[in-house]
Amino acid sequence: MSSTAHTHVAHRDDYGSRMGMWLFLFTELILFGGLFIVYAVYRYMHQQEFHLAAQELNTTIGMLNTIILLTSSMTAAMSITALQKGNVRFSMSLIVVTILFAGTFMVNKFFEWSAKIHHGIYPGSKELVMRPEGEILYFGLYYVMTGLHALHVIVGVTIFVFVLVFMKTGTVNQTAYVKLENAALYWHLVDLIWIFLFPLFYLIH
Repeated sequence: MSSTAHTHVAHRDDYGSRMGMWLFLFTELILFGGLFIVYAVYRYMHQQEFHLAAQELNTTIGMLNTIILLTSSMTAAMSITALQKGNVRFSMSLIVVTILFAGTFMVNKFFEWSAKIHHGIYPGSKELVMRPEGEILYFGLYYVMTGLHALHVIVGVTIFVFVLVFMKTGTVNQTAYVKLENAALYWHLVDLIWIFLFPLFYLIH
């Protein structure tokens, strides 16, 4: 009787944990949804300037980063399956691969931002202030939205590192893997946001 009750409580905790993560992800979608609306309004108001500014971004780097994030989402999902099958070491290896993909994404983003800043294109710069209002708004949104996304990538990596520690200590295991599920769910959101950011800034000219 007592063991049954204990199992039931553990299951309810998992359910609550999953619900909590879904609610958190919903607030994140509201945040980025608001920014997407702001982008849409400004784009409608300054179509020509947005068109010109978009041509200055490196589509190849944007495409490469999209492939990297999509692949990292796959390795994150595979790590859950591996853990469910009891293959802890393989699951941990897949999480490490996911983190490495995230690192590669951030390195690409660093070089992209560095190139823009080197050319004097950043909020408040003399070069940007001299440009039409639409281009100033475009690059302002570019830095805010991709910067906020990069912050989410860093948070996602931090969560995965904690999950690795939990797996090492046995807290996260074959029968208790909701923390890994939630980490992967958060990472899928990071991926989903980029899937929207990529065409908005790199493809729609």
